[in-house]
Amino acid sequence: MISVPAEVDPRIGTGNWEAFHGYPLQHVFDVTAGWRDRLRGHKHLWLCWNVSPRWSVVQQRLAKSVGWTPLVGFDPRVGPPPVEPGAILIDFNEHFHFPVMWPHFPLEFAFSFIEHKLAFWHADLLCRPPVLQNLDTLFRNLDAGELSAVFDVGGRRNYFNFRKHRYWELAGCTTRDASENQFYNGTGWWRNFNLHLKCVSAKEREERGRLDYDSGVGILYWRNKYNGRIHDVDIHLVKEGHCSEISRLKTYQQSPNHTTAMRDLNSELDRNFSLDEVAARLGIGHFVPPASRGVL
Repeated sequence: MISVPAEVDPRIGTGNWEAFHGYPLQHVFDVTAGWRDRLRGHKHLWLCWNVSPRWSVVQQRLAKSVGWTPLVGFDPRVGPPPVEPGAILIDFNEHFHFPVMWPHFPLEFAFSFIEHKLAFWHADLLCRPPVLQNLDTLFRNLDAGELSAVFDVGGRRNYFNFRKHRYWELAGCTTRDASENQFYNGTGWWRNFNLHLKCVSAKEREERGRLDYDSGVGILYWRNKYNGRIHDVDIHLVKEGHCSEISRLKTYQQSPNHTTAMRDLNSELDRNFSLDEVAARLGIGHFVPPASRGVL
């Protein structure tokens, strides 16, 4: 029987190798085997992570509109959203009991439970229909072993600060083979990829440690070091619908735990943005469920 620590660093659920120390990897694979059984036969999945139910419903409907199967996960502090017909709900945290879980956790292990492709995006991202069609075309054309994601230099001030550059999970799509190759080279999506369990060389860890700690730095390293094939999503294509503090630096209202693993994106998202207004601006108002349905 696998021994699982009674208490874990909450950062583990956000996808951080520094917090994974001592946690049994085999337990993770035992759990993902169950996810694989649930998803058998579904080759084009789109991960929609719930932090606010009405936003999640809109994302599910957007994914369905271009022929993808929404794979619905959720922050354990929020719970599951209403699930659209044809969507698949999985409680990714059911067998872990982490205090918080971000989509980065299952994304790191995508190869162990998907058959073909897994698209993904931030819970606070919405897209105009033409943008969604562009993403759909890009993702469908990915060959086995390829990835698509947003390349990010960290703003103009970091344009020449190459250690800060990374691929961003704002919107993208992975194939099973790409995910597997990244994992076994220790170059996936999680933070502090220099501490990845598959990176066992002290010299290699030192080299990686000179780069930034953030999520997606390992993906850029995979491209540069291991000839990973990545098709970039232009950040200008999707940033219009990214409802985050980046677009409201002067007025954005942060939650008390904003800079920690326990950040409450649910309250921040609904406090700072009106879903109805954003959807109307993007021409997707018809995807928004009425609040009267009991979905806040």
